Amino acid sequence: MLKTKAAFIVYGVHKDGILDTQGNTFIDEKIIEEAKQALIEGGLEIAVHETIIATKQEAIDAFSKAKKDDSIDALVLFSGTWVWSAHLLAALQDFSNSGKAIVIWTHPGSQGWRPVGGLVLTAALKEIGLKHRFVYGASSNPLEVQKIISYCKASAMRKKLNLATVCSFGGRGMGQNCGAADPSQWVKMFGIDIDSRDTTKLIETAKKMDETEVETYRLSLTKYFNSIPPDNDMTNRSIRIFLAMKQLKREWNFDYYTIQSFPGIADDYVATCFMQSMMMEEGIATSTISDFNTLLTNILLTEMSSERVYYGDLQHINKEEKEIKIIGDGAIPPSLAGSLSGYKASFADHGIPTEGAAGGLSVQLVAKSGEGILARLGRVNGKFQMVLTKCKIFEPSREEIDKRRKECGIPAWPHAFIRFECDADKLIQSWNNEYACLGYGYELYQQIIDFCELTEIEVIAL
Repeated sequence: MLKTKAAFIVYGVHKDGILDTQGNTFIDEKIIEEAKQALIEGGLEIAVHETIIATKQEAIDAFSKAKKDDSIDALVLFSGTWVWSAHLLAALQDFSNSGKAIVIWTHPGSQGWRPVGGLVLTAALKEIGLKHRFVYGASSNPLEVQKIISYCKASAMRKKLNLATVCSFGGRGMGQNCGAADPSQWVKMFGIDIDSRDTTKLIETAKKMDETEVETYRLSLTKYFNSIPPDNDMTNRSIRIFLAMKQLKREWNFDYYTIQSFPGIADDYVATCFMQSMMMEEGIATSTISDFNTLLTNILLTEMSSERVYYGDLQHINKEEKEIKIIGDGAIPPSLAGSLSGYKASFADHGIPTEGAAGGLSVQLVAKSGEGILARLGRVNGKFQMVLTKCKIFEPSREEIDKRRKECGIPAWPHAFIRFECDADKLIQSWNNEYACLGYGYELYQQIIDFCELTEIEVIAL
C-alpha cells in the first residue's frame, strides 16, 4: 500500500503568544495538536514545520524546504488565524512547480479568526488558478479528515507514477482497440515510459530457471492454495514463467508490465494465468492482452489499497438485481479467496485452447465478501475518462454456488459476484471496456476521483 507523507505547516499573523482583547491567544495550540493527531491516525505521515509562518521570508523558507524534500508528497496548510495572503502566495506558486498537492485546512470556530485565514488564502489561490483543496471541517469529523488524506494520497500516487517504467511484452492481444496506448500521451500526463519488448527473452529465461528453485516454489504454494499443484510439465512451465518475469523485472528495472498473452506466449510456451495471479499477489500491477487502460486502473487500485485487486470480464450484468459477475481468464490473486473455499484458492487448467493452446495453471476461487469499487480507465475520442461506482462483493450460498458458476460455461475460472449501487443503464452506457477492475475499500472511490482531478482526467462517478 502506498505510503503518504505530507508537510504540515501552520500559518497566521497573530502568533507567538499574541492575545485577543479577551486575553486569549489567537493561535489555539490544542486544536493544532488534535489536527496533527487526526491525520496520523488516518494513516498519513506528517513532517511538522515548527515555525508558524506569517512573513514572506518564513513562507519561502518553509515551502522551499517541503518542495525540495523528495519524501514529501503533499502540503497541508493549517489556518491558525488570519493572514496576509500576499505573503504566502508567491512562495506557494513556486512550491506548486514540484507537482505536489496543496491542501488548505480550516478548523471551524469563531475564536482565533481561523475561517478568515482559510478563506482569504483559498481565494488568493483561486485568483491565480492554483489547483488546491480547501477543507473546512473539524479534526473530530472523520469525513472531513478523509478529504485531506485522500487528496494527499492522490498526490503521492501521481508522484509515484512520475518516471515509472511499464514494460510491454508483445503487441495488442485479441484485436482489442480500447486498451491501446499512446506512449507520448502517457509520458505527458503521467511521466510514465512504455518500454516495448517481445516475449523471446522471457521464454528463454523461463527455460533456464533452476529446477530446485521451481520445485521449492511449488511446495510453498499451500500458503495461498488448499493443495500444491500437480508435479507435471504444465505446472513446471507455469511456475517457470512466473519466476522468469520476476527475474526480468529485477534485471530490466521496470515497475509494472502488460503482456499480450495470446496470440503469442500462451500458444508457444504456457498460458500466463498463474504468472499474472502471483505477480498481482505480490503487489505488482499488470494486465493481459496488452490492455494499458486496465493496467493503469490496476496500478492505481493496487497502490492505494491494502487489499489485492481483481480485473476480469464484466461477464454478465443483471440490471434488475443490480448484480454483476466478473470472471477473469483464470487469473486472480489467490488471497481474495472467500469463505466457500476456506479462504484458500484451488488450481485448474486454463481450459480454452483458442486462448492459449499451450495450456497452463489457472486459479479457481470465488472472491471474498466485502465493500469496494468497480473502476476502469478508458479513452473517449483520445481523451482519458475514468468510470467508477461503489459496490458490495458477496458470496452466493453453498447450495447455489455450483449452479451460479456453471452459468458462464467455464465454471473453473475465478468468479466475483457484485451488487453495484448506481443506476444500471448509466453504468452500462458509461462503461468503456469489457473489463472491470475490482478494488476492496470504499475509500478508493474518493481517492481515484482525487487522482483524476490532479491529472485532469474526466470522471464519471456513478
